[in-house]
Amino acid sequence: MSAFVIDAFEFSRSNGHRDGVTPVAEMSRLSKDCADQSGEIAWTVEGGVTSHGYPSITLSVSGTVQLVCQRCLAPFACEMDSSTMLVLGRDDEEADQIEEIVDDESIDVIVGSRTTDLRDLIEDEALLALPQVPKHAVCPDSKLIDALKTDKPSPFSVLKDLTPE
Repeated sequence: MSAFVIDAFEFSRSNGHRDGVTPVAEMSRLSKDCADQSGEIAWTVEGGVTSHGYPSITLSVSGTVQLVCQRCLAPFACEMDSSTMLVLGRDDEEADQIEEIVDDESIDVIVGSRTTDLRDLIEDEALLALPQVPKHAVCPDSKLIDALKTDKPSPFSVLKDLTPE
């Protein structure tokens, strides 16, 4: 069994702790969203119990990945730094009940497993940390954008000259 596969409930109960660094190239789903496979994701996973007594895992990821700007289509470095608490239920029904009791949008309730692969949770958190629309704050080369914005006459401008008969 892999060192990344844990019993999520036991990990939570024993206040387990793991941390490490994983190259973006080893995260197949994340690397598909990136401009290249460079970069690393530093991660920390800590087990615990919520104030309501439910088992939980707190997952943090940080690092820099290369994304493609949706305005200028150039690659850029995107810093990510995200942390979330995952509360564990034994099955879907218990997870739904916990979600109603906890009633906190910042906490995710998932169905726990005795064979939870931390790599999947780490990659999920890294994917959720990416911006929905990746773009530079200010694009470095706006020639392409400026070329698209040139004052070209609208193909519909000739319609204004038509007079009804």
